[in-house]
Amino acid sequence: MRNSRACLTVASTLLALGVLSACALAVENQPPPGFVALFNGRDLTGWKVPEGDGGHWRVVDGVIDYDAESAAKGDKSLWTERTFGDFVLRLDWRLKEAPYQNQHVPYILPDGSHARDHLGREKHLVIPDADSGVFLRGSSDHQVNIWCWPIGSGELMYGLRADPTTPADLRTLLTPRTQADRPVGEWNRFEITVRGDSTRVVLNDRVVIPGVRLPGLPARGAIGLQHHGAKRDGQWVGPPSLIQYRNIFLRPIDR
Repeated sequence: MRNSRACLTVASTLLALGVLSACALAVENQPPPGFVALFNGRDLTGWKVPEGDGGHWRVVDGVIDYDAESAAKGDKSLWTERTFGDFVLRLDWRLKEAPYQNQHVPYILPDGSHARDHLGREKHLVIPDADSGVFLRGSSDHQVNIWCWPIGSGELMYGLRADPTTPADLRTLLTPRTQADRPVGEWNRFEITVRGDSTRVVLNDRVVIPGVRLPGLPARGAIGLQHHGAKRDGQWVGPPSLIQYRNIFLRPIDR
């Protein structure tokens, strides 16, 4: 009888924990007033999984989980089925680990230029690195960066910022004002506001991009979660998107 009661107690406890976990997930994925959830916390309904992905984009414990090894032949990133114009996007993300030792991270100055030594050579840092990002309005060129670089996540349009022909004032605007990332393994929160061709980025309640007009930003398009990284002979040859996302909420803006 004592063993039976003990088993019932354990079963009741496990059942309660299961109910609590389900409730916690439901509360966690509850959009704020005026926002809609782009991710339901259960599956990838509403998202375009890359053809031939092989299950590498998946849902684990109520979050979107990616191992950076999509088997898709073409675009390996994950995109929403819906398209959007002006919006406020809130989402939580965390880099699970940073296994790639990046030997070529530039020393980026506050104006977005790269520091150089007395001979004019670019200075580089060696750091553990991972890499992903959020694509805006269907364009992989218009990206809010997620990475381990000391300049911090939230940088806009890496290619444009790094282009030496980009005007100095625009390069400065594309560069994060501050490093607001939490350590690898911890959750971070973006709030990205896109209105017309202007984009503002807040990371962990700190404004990293006050607002900048992005050249060539489409008027409307899907939201994308970036794939990055590849392996050769079982080893990473670039910083991988070992990343998770949750609480992906969007509020359309009427103009």
